[in-house]
Amino acid sequence: MVISGIADTFGRTIEGIAAPFSDPVVRLGVTGLSRAGKTVFITALVANLMDRARMPGLRAAAEGRILSAFLQPQPDDTVPRFDYEAHLAALTGPEPHWPESTRAVSELRLSFRLKEAGIFGGFRGPRTLHLDIVDYPGEWLLDLALMDRSYADWAAEVLGRIAGRAEAAGFLAEAGGIDGAGAHDEPRAKALAVSFAHYLQAARAAGYSDCTPGRFLLPGDLAGSPVLTFAPLPRPERTPRGSLWREMERRFEAYKEKVVKPFFRDHFSRIDRQVVLVDALGAIHSGPKAVEDMRVAMAGILDAFRPGRVGWIAGLLGLRRVERILFAATKADHLHHAQHAKLTQIMAALMREAKDRADFAGADTAAMAIAALRATVEERVSHEGRELDCVRGRLLSTGREATFYPGDLPENPAALLAPAREGAEAWLDADYAVMSFAPARLTLKPGEGPPHIRLDRAAEFLIGDRL
Repeated sequence: MVISGIADTFGRTIEGIAAPFSDPVVRLGVTGLSRAGKTVFITALVANLMDRARMPGLRAAAEGRILSAFLQPQPDDTVPRFDYEAHLAALTGPEPHWPESTRAVSELRLSFRLKEAGIFGGFRGPRTLHLDIVDYPGEWLLDLALMDRSYADWAAEVLGRIAGRAEAAGFLAEAGGIDGAGAHDEPRAKALAVSFAHYLQAARAAGYSDCTPGRFLLPGDLAGSPVLTFAPLPRPERTPRGSLWREMERRFEAYKEKVVKPFFRDHFSRIDRQVVLVDALGAIHSGPKAVEDMRVAMAGILDAFRPGRVGWIAGLLGLRRVERILFAATKADHLHHAQHAKLTQIMAALMREAKDRADFAGADTAAMAIAALRATVEERVSHEGRELDCVRGRLLSTGREATFYPGDLPENPAALLAPAREGAEAWLDADYAVMSFAPARLTLKPGEGPPHIRLDRAAEFLIGDRL
């Protein structure tokens, strides 16, 4: 183990030393919690970086410094390629539909041929920059917070947090009847794990964000393995060897060692820039508890980012830290543009604790309201003597066109965050609706990527300095 650790460190050191003598690479991590739109974001970003007519906010595109952008084979042959072509066909075909969501890590390399800026740019030849986009489920990112937790602490925290949730009633009843000091019984352990996984699925559907361990939701080839066969239990007075509690504790530690740590080592620790996509509108619709849960989850995510800049020696040795982090509220096209500033302010307030910690550590952070693929158009509708700012789109359920008014977001984000922190059951004086829209049918002109909202500004913040 020691030798393999040294070999791994040495290999990374050599890779880091060689990097300055090859074409530069920026690794962009894209994550978010369920239904935040990671797959659509990556597909639309790549399409608009290749056909840049809709990217005026990206300075390198506006100034004509991007000579070309093209896809290349990714450098890591052991990671699945992000299926860009299939996802783009789903979004822009004759019968557009949303592609399947992220279920594992995938990568895509987009390479740029760039003209140097400034008066001397014409005297230098074009340079190449590689953008490696790493797509991974947000549920896996939340797992990084488990690394410094013991099973006892984690179990007590989870059981306390979910005690009042209707979605957890079945699991809590089952776990409450178990004596953790009793002998380990595999069918019982499996039944508890299945029940806990069912709770996590229900909690995610209800809008909660704290759905860890993430592989319980996206098990992949680990489904049914002992490393995913544990659950939080009340701690008994005694925990003898061979007891159910001790076996659950052992499997929790194995999960951290065999699942979480390799993800951090192989993927997450090499990221330079990061975008965290958040379905803030969905959380607001789900109610105050979902908003507070999302705030706490996003604050905890920052513990894993190691944000801030590294010195040149550490950079030479391949020791990276995330330099820029964008917190993006998605589905801005579900709101009239008159409310976009409010959504941005709510996003900034929701992320305040996490953002302050990142800023303090030296990373550049930003909050933004975006729509990677615009699925609606705006309308003003007269209703009961009022002019309402609405959006119109194709309903996902029926395919019919419908006009939608989601409610008026508050000017002051505290109107949402205060009752959320206080544990309110519902919003007192407002009702925030959400609608599921299908992608709009598109007719793209040559050189145009799919329509979006502020995707160019997001790209400028994330990679504009490197272009």
